[in-house]
Amino acid sequence: MTVLLLDPASPTLIPAEVITTAGTAADTVAFSDSVPESVREIMLGHGLRTRPPVEATVWVDTDPGSPETLRRLAAGESFRGPGASGIAAARAVMARALRIGEWESSQDHVSLLPYLWEETEEFDGAARAHADGTGTATELRGELADVLLQVLFHAEIAARRGDFDFDDVADSFTSKLRRRAPYLFDGTTTMVTTGRQEEIWQAAKNRGG
Repeated sequence: MTVLLLDPASPTLIPAEVITTAGTAADTVAFSDSVPESVREIMLGHGLRTRPPVEATVWVDTDPGSPETLRRLAAGESFRGPGASGIAAARAVMARALRIGEWESSQDHVSLLPYLWEETEEFDGAARAHADGTGTATELRGELADVLLQVLFHAEIAARRGDFDFDDVADSFTSKLRRRAPYLFDGTTTMVTTGRQEEIWQAAKNRGG
């Protein structure tokens, strides 16, 4: 029994080994309403047959918090796919929080600012404690996760207005580095000195980049 959790931002990115293994095992599949028709066609085109969710051996979803996904998680089923861990899972959880959480859905960029300051200060403390040997890497990671939560929260609020989403924020980061740190993209393999980095960075800023 397997849950195939897809990235809602790129649901057509389906792990080939999951489809191959399921087809070989003659598994049956059921799809969440959130799964696009194109994904269904791909999977059914590899010999899988559909069954009702309670009977299917493979459940395909984009929401880690959906009732069927949670039921299967509680039953101990294995999770596979690009949405099962990392940033895709974090984004999906954040989206769900704003969808069903009354407090989360009532927030805006300004109301969240005190939490951003608080989490930044706590990460500051964790970083200093880690540097002087009184803090652990686990504590540092946890505080950094709290900072990431704030970024995800603001991006999801903006996405619901139709302004931008987390991918756009990441693209903005990469675009800025292309302008201000071109040596990261031009094939440079030798160490770039701090002085040269500062020179390139400032020149890009002066050009408005």
